[in-house]
Amino acid sequence: MPIGQIEALDHEARGIARQDGKAIFIEGALPGETAEYASYRKKPHYEQAQLVRVLRSSALRVHPRCPHFGICGGCVMQHLDVAAQVAVKQRVLEDSLWHIGRVRPGQILPPIRGIPWGYRHKARLGVRKVPKKGGMLIGFHEKRSSYIADIKSCAVLHPAVSRLLLPLRELVGALSIAERLPQIEVAVGDACVALALRVLEPLALADEEKLRAFADRHHVVFYLQPKGPDTVFRFYPGDETTLSYRLPEFDLDMAFLPTDFTQVNHGINQVLVRHALALLDPQPGEVIADLFCGIGNFTLPIARRGARAIGVEGNNALVERAEACARANRLSEQARFIAGNLFECSPAFLSTLGPFDKLLLDPPREGALEVVKALPDAPVDTTTPTGPWRIVYVSCNPATLARDAAILVGWKGYRFMAAGAINMFPHTAHVESIAVFERPAMA
Repeated sequence: MPIGQIEALDHEARGIARQDGKAIFIEGALPGETAEYASYRKKPHYEQAQLVRVLRSSALRVHPRCPHFGICGGCVMQHLDVAAQVAVKQRVLEDSLWHIGRVRPGQILPPIRGIPWGYRHKARLGVRKVPKKGGMLIGFHEKRSSYIADIKSCAVLHPAVSRLLLPLRELVGALSIAERLPQIEVAVGDACVALALRVLEPLALADEEKLRAFADRHHVVFYLQPKGPDTVFRFYPGDETTLSYRLPEFDLDMAFLPTDFTQVNHGINQVLVRHALALLDPQPGEVIADLFCGIGNFTLPIARRGARAIGVEGNNALVERAEACARANRLSEQARFIAGNLFECSPAFLSTLGPFDKLLLDPPREGALEVVKALPDAPVDTTTPTGPWRIVYVSCNPATLARDAAILVGWKGYRFMAAGAINMFPHTAHVESIAVFERPAMA
């Protein structure tokens, strides 16, 4: 069995060793360790391997809390001290910015972190009937596999959801459409736990009674989704409780559907919104655009601070939800929402928004390439402001942030003021971050 000296972690939290000029990426190994490994994929310049045995252990190695760690593909870093996880993510962010974008921020912001366990308020659980494993399986996929892991609890899911994993197996297994129900979308709000069942066939009357009894017994709300995400509807109970989360610092209540995009970690989201607004510093009389705005997670706090907010979102249903949130929070006069495909953004489209002083970006993993390209180039006459003078960029992919930052700095005349990591998904390799850019003449 080959033995490797682990030098570092890569962006997927795999230990990196080198043998005969080849990089060996070893799942489960930590820097400073000596480990035996077994390769499962060999290429001319690298190998992918799994850890067999640790011969010399890192001082940062801890015992994983979850008994399914190593089998379930949901987490890859439970064996690493939580504080060290944050440091690793900060390094991944800085390395990506430099090696991909050739940019460095003027300041490294303190990382945003929160509770490491029971933080997931949203999740998509796979469902599959596997008679050899006792019937229904409900959970995340196994590592490097399409199979559903046989998990009986989950340490990162909200505790109310983790406790439902085994009762849900029994419920789904008893339905007539058990083999026509491939996934369950989970959403935990401040007042209720919602379960959206993806149903490929209509429920029988007996199935409906089973769902109602389960909802009453476990205090959950069932939604049904017969086709795409926009077809989801509330099944039982009625409208007694609203699925929503609060942003108490801004006196906002944000109602959403279980299939809507919202941040999975409500605690971190509250801190993130606070930090983003502090960096953006909205002032009464300013106009601020929030692109990729979703249901208004940043737009409405901006409006609450007195600025006029313009939210742009590509999903029409989310625009409708954002407008409803604005009405419910009495901010319709201060915030307006527009549907627009920002992946095809152009200078002409941005001009339809009217002039705006500042910009907040919160794109998906693909980043905001077309948006940053559509912004005005660096002005020749620096006394004449063009485009937003401050940009706060919330990113869920360091690589696309680095790419977009290179354009903002190289083409558009912005200074890269600051950046920092956000530990939105503890125990995973997922790196979120926040960055600030300014135009010098207008700052």
